[in-house]
Amino acid sequence: MPYNLAFIGFGVVGQGLTEILLDKKDYLKERYDFEWKIVAISDLHKGSIYDPEGLPADKLVSAAKDDDLEALTTPEAGWVPFKVIKESNADIIIEVTYTNLDDGEPATSHCRAAFNAGKHLVTTNKGPLALFGAELIKMAKDKGVQFRYEGTVMAGTPAISLALEGMAGCEISKIEGIMNGTTNYILTQMEGGMDYDSALKRAQELGYAEADPTGDVEGYDAMAKVLILANSVMGATLTAGDVDSEGITEITSEDIARAGKEGKRWKLIGSVWKEGGRVLGRVGPEKVELTHPLASVMGATNALTYTTDNLHQVTLVGPGAGRKETGQSLLADMLAVHGALGG
Repeated sequence: MPYNLAFIGFGVVGQGLTEILLDKKDYLKERYDFEWKIVAISDLHKGSIYDPEGLPADKLVSAAKDDDLEALTTPEAGWVPFKVIKESNADIIIEVTYTNLDDGEPATSHCRAAFNAGKHLVTTNKGPLALFGAELIKMAKDKGVQFRYEGTVMAGTPAISLALEGMAGCEISKIEGIMNGTTNYILTQMEGGMDYDSALKRAQELGYAEADPTGDVEGYDAMAKVLILANSVMGATLTAGDVDSEGITEITSEDIARAGKEGKRWKLIGSVWKEGGRVLGRVGPEKVELTHPLASVMGATNALTYTTDNLHQVTLVGPGAGRKETGQSLLADMLAVHGALGG
């Protein structure tokens, strides 16, 4: 039987996932025995539609680009997210609304509603995991549903599943990495001769940085990922107040040049480590030796180095953003749900 999917939010990432599902429909059936149909979408700007028998998936992306999902003929329209979550026949809720690192809403309430309704949930939304990760992970377990969130750290690059599944049995004592592609791009451009303002402007022109880049350049985005890794991989219960955070706005061209002469390179590093029975976290600019695994990671690429007992250091490098790259994380999460349910 196909899984019934409901999207809460249908922006770039949701559309990217839909394109992947359509492109790989036969492959997913043959390789994983995974079948699907999209039964509902509820988006604040694009509208809300529901058909328990399945929506016309091939028409959803074009309708979304016109900001008019409700132009499609469906049995039901106008359902708010909580009605979709509670009353639709969806098996898996795909939560891809906007990230809110202040209070995690409305995504956190969407997660709780799905768990209470006995539905599995996959998300790329950092807000709920960064602010309430330990609580939500426990709630999903208590309710007997799957909760997957691979895309919250490095988009489709499997940062979380590598730690929890690929290195199962290893004790991870430290995770450090380049968790924000925007700042890494800016620092790379500064090393090439640009000043900070010019590098930031170029990052905005390329779509790496938002019009308001504060979340990236002040380290808040990386801090959220540090919290997610601390609480999901290392079993901590850290909050934002537990993580010292500093961005890159004070780094000058002179600092970049001086580091180069020292055989080092500036990177914005997010770190999580165990010390004296505690889990600690930090985000800040660091001068890393050119021999360090993270030093060669340039541009908008992300990377994480795990320090473990059995494997020593393992470094994962890959994209941390992108339409299909992030959509891939949701696909991987759904396949993990499928596997966990015996598929």
